[in-house]
Amino acid sequence: MLNIPQLLATELDLKPYQVQNALELLAEGATIPFIARYRKERTGEMNEVQLRDIADRYTYLTELEARKSVILNAIAELGKLTPELKTKIESCFQKTELEDLYLPFRPKRRTRATVAREKGLEPLSEFIKSLNVKNATSASLDAESAKYISEDSGVKTPEDAKKGAADILAEEVAEKAELRAYLRDYLLEEGVFVSHIKDDYPSGTTKFEMYRNYQMRVKNIAPHNLLALCRGEAEGVLHFEISFNEDVVLSYLESKEIQTKDRVIRDFYQGMIKDAFNRLMKASLMTEVMSEKKKSADMESIKTFEANLRELLLSAPAGMKPTLAIDPGFRTGCKVAVLDETGKFLEYQAIFPHQAAEQRQKAAQTLKNLIERYKIGLIAIGNGTASRETDDFVSQVLQTVEPLPIKVMVNESGASIYSASKVALEEFPDLDITVRGAISIGRRLQDPLSELVKIDPKSIGVGQYQHDVDQKLLKKKLDETVESCVNFVGVDLNTASKELLTFVSGITPTVANNIVAYRNEQGAFKNRRELRKVAKLGPKAFEQAAGFLRIRGGNNPLDNTAVHPESYPVVEAIASDLHIPLTQITQIAEKLKKTDLKKYVTNSVGEPTLRDILSELEKPGRDPRAEFKYATFKEEIKEISHLLEGMELEGVVTNVANFGAFVDIGVHQDGLVHISQLADRYIDDPKKVVKVGQVVKVRVLEVNEKLKRISLSMKSLK
Repeated sequence: MLNIPQLLATELDLKPYQVQNALELLAEGATIPFIARYRKERTGEMNEVQLRDIADRYTYLTELEARKSVILNAIAELGKLTPELKTKIESCFQKTELEDLYLPFRPKRRTRATVAREKGLEPLSEFIKSLNVKNATSASLDAESAKYISEDSGVKTPEDAKKGAADILAEEVAEKAELRAYLRDYLLEEGVFVSHIKDDYPSGTTKFEMYRNYQMRVKNIAPHNLLALCRGEAEGVLHFEISFNEDVVLSYLESKEIQTKDRVIRDFYQGMIKDAFNRLMKASLMTEVMSEKKKSADMESIKTFEANLRELLLSAPAGMKPTLAIDPGFRTGCKVAVLDETGKFLEYQAIFPHQAAEQRQKAAQTLKNLIERYKIGLIAIGNGTASRETDDFVSQVLQTVEPLPIKVMVNESGASIYSASKVALEEFPDLDITVRGAISIGRRLQDPLSELVKIDPKSIGVGQYQHDVDQKLLKKKLDETVESCVNFVGVDLNTASKELLTFVSGITPTVANNIVAYRNEQGAFKNRRELRKVAKLGPKAFEQAAGFLRIRGGNNPLDNTAVHPESYPVVEAIASDLHIPLTQITQIAEKLKKTDLKKYVTNSVGEPTLRDILSELEKPGRDPRAEFKYATFKEEIKEISHLLEGMELEGVVTNVANFGAFVDIGVHQDGLVHISQLADRYIDDPKKVVKVGQVVKVRVLEVNEKLKRISLSMKSLK
């Protein structure tokens, strides 16, 4: 069997001890964020990506080994496990290869070959195989076939006997692992995806128009194109398949399976091989190739989704300031929610600025009163219906207000999903669904990460074809992304919601609930040690979680840093050597830079951890996210009809795909910057140039108001 740690080290270009230690830590229940941050000495400073690669590949290989065991036992029970076959199975690296080897022995439903065997024709098939040699003669084939004529078995003629024998041989050919592997590779390398839109859909009537008469090499098709084809077929708009040169395939099979030069035997084998391929191999191989390409496309799409989600979750927070959140609307009015500097909901008002003049004047006075009463520092306006009109209205109100709050248009994707969720209902059982939506919009501006973790990532609006990819894998990867982001930023233990706490390393939903309950009953945590009093938060959970939880204003300044409690003695030793009270250790950046790290190295704390400690103490409690920036939309451009070719505008990247980036320019319809228009140089991956949440300048290239399509360019713009 495989030496999995050694194999992983080779595949991932790592040292064996790194892999072995990482696997041991994972087996002990350590999370990947914890291992990456606090166990650098044991892993050789591997990052989260490397650790997840190890975990994923280890899972694959252990499942492979388990499957091998099942297959070996099954074949052995049949009495057909040869030493050669056993060696082949044990040395497999891929599940596809393994299943190919098992195929001839796999239990199957009744086939034509099964029926032929039941008729007693297997000896005839063996006789025919004996004729498939260089110097054989076919003179005795018909005479031999005639021996199997039997009314009872339904073999009425020599031809019937030969057809039955051919069915047995065809199944044998179709189940040969080496042939299937070669043909699978041939289809992947030389096959062509061909699609046609169905006759029911005239030209120009579908969103899949580019696939009307589409051809693309299997090996070259872009992930988003394949996923679009899959969606088009699922929606019944188009059909696509893999086209290839069947003559080349049959020629290859004949070269491998036909040895004789005898014309009669050659003709028999050619017919049998053609039947074997068309009836038993073609459909399954095409399905396997399609599945392999789909899996690859899924992975690429999910990687893009992960990257977009990471950027969105790590968007710069505007800050925890008193906030006025507005969910715009025309007929039903604007829902206005007031939040304090901790995100706590304070008050709600409905205003109607887009109706009669009297209503507009009343709305303006209400808004001004709220801003002044609560000393509002931020105003968040959802970017949905009536957003630009509401933005204009708020701007007019702000002309009479001092000091001036920061006004930002906030992407409200998923806010309606949150507002109707169980999470929102538990938090605000007495509020209308629209008010909950406004609260979510405001909190997104204050701290995007804390609010967005409450929403299913698929509903946030940064993915592509998220409903078409492997849903189990998508959930796994997006959950990993959320976990990574939450632990990267750290969590305020005294303000975090239970939803946010759930993503902290080592904290289960039950423990998260218990933390909130303890906080509600006992008041704010004063230090990390107090966590040990929380029900079901044992030593292991404390070890995993403590370093990612922050306590501002507690009785130990280190509790507001990423320094893990297990390293506090080292920090205390450094403070003592510098003759500085521990309470001031986070205020002496210059002295810390001159500290000799080697002096403090121990068996459990090495230089990597010490470097992290000093880096953290130099900027204690810092937020690793970028500086807050926001786009300014042109006041006169509110609808797609206002756009003109050549206009230069400012916008916000809302989504990044393999073929380009979508940008919100304030007209209720995102524009597309195709990959060819992202920069003045060649770009092979849009994620290298733009990211979700980035403020960019764009130029309008083309506007199709009927189809609501906007083409933009970032070329020659800074």
